[in-house]
Amino acid sequence: MRYTPLSKELYIKNRKRLVKELPEGAMAIFNSNDIMPTNADGHMPFRQNNDLLHLSGIDQEESVLVIFPNAAKPAHREILFLKKTSPLIEIWEGHKYTKEEAFDQSGIKTVYWLDEFHTILKALMAECESVFLNTNEHLRAHVEVETRDARFIKWIKSEYPAHTYKRVAPAMHKIRAIKEPEEIEAMQTACDITEKAFRKILEFTKPGVMEYEVEALLYHEFLRNRSRGPAYTPIIASGYSACVLHYIDNSKECKNGDLLLLDIGAEYANYAADLSRTIPVSGKYTDRQKAVYEAVLRVQKASINMLTIGANIHEYHKEVGLLMEKELVDLNLITLEDIKNQDPNRPAYKKYFMHGTSHYIGLDVHDVGTWGYDMKLEEGMVFTCEPGIYIPEESIGVRIEDDVVITKGAPSNLMKNIPKEVEEIEALMNA
Repeated sequence: MRYTPLSKELYIKNRKRLVKELPEGAMAIFNSNDIMPTNADGHMPFRQNNDLLHLSGIDQEESVLVIFPNAAKPAHREILFLKKTSPLIEIWEGHKYTKEEAFDQSGIKTVYWLDEFHTILKALMAECESVFLNTNEHLRAHVEVETRDARFIKWIKSEYPAHTYKRVAPAMHKIRAIKEPEEIEAMQTACDITEKAFRKILEFTKPGVMEYEVEALLYHEFLRNRSRGPAYTPIIASGYSACVLHYIDNSKECKNGDLLLLDIGAEYANYAADLSRTIPVSGKYTDRQKAVYEAVLRVQKASINMLTIGANIHEYHKEVGLLMEKELVDLNLITLEDIKNQDPNRPAYKKYFMHGTSHYIGLDVHDVGTWGYDMKLEEGMVFTCEPGIYIPEESIGVRIEDDVVITKGAPSNLMKNIPKEVEEIEALMNA
């Protein structure tokens, strides 16, 4: 792997946090992700299951993690099952974890080869009172491809039909919502790599460049700084395309007078950065573009200051909506009459600011976490803050986004060094 692995102490802490969420006699099982096929004999790059990674640090396919705190045999309270390597695999695929390396990475002392899994599991199933199985329960997930976890759930329920099965996802969402210092450090590295790419983009962008040329520069900077690449498909959206929230074609020419909306973020050690900036292709904002940009920036700065311990995330979003409402009135995009007559379920400001302001970020760009209506922010949570204004009739789309850690004091902005003031962006583009 190109990144420096995080310390095994992190994964030891994470497993202890999970154990506190499991009832007496419970066993939890986590499977790695599959290597996904493309066509013929091709396949996509491997990306580890984030729950297994969060608990073990093992970044390799065909891995299984078993956590059984009450196992009669102490050695079986934490077990890793790994793909057994061979000289042939070494030649064709490269090095795989040895048992010793797996311990050094995870802190798990008991490591078996995967071909021993069924035999060991049979003994464990005879002891446990319930089995916690892993599923993708992200609120935005739409899963059509059967995962390794999904196949395993079918198999184990068929093989052991009399056992009690439960979901481990709620516990994982709870513990993953709070980041340990090592995780925040990895996210800071991802943000720093993203900053390097953004500063290169400011130097490079001018009328006539293609969106995909900007994207190529982005990949170059990410990869040369030990990132695996973008944490998500980059949005490089000029002109009208900046009003398309998930525009990813990145195929158009950046023209004089256009704004260029960038929604980009590096991945480092499997942790994501998520940055949005909107820059003038010509190097200088028009008066109207500047007015819209500074309106978004005012909302963003005020919103970041609201991300404090004890704040209710749902009330926070309402307050941000009110801030945006005022800005849109001042920009003559909505009127007080529009607000007076608005549908409470579809406020007037939603015409020009139609997405949420903040989401969890971590191992996933839209990371898992707790979303109950009474959920309050806690120290160690990390959120994006990304208000925007989109005016299709003017081909103006502006989004400004930073990644923010909830702390005991003021919110800690992991992107505080990345330019976002109008004067700074213009100066760097014209240097």
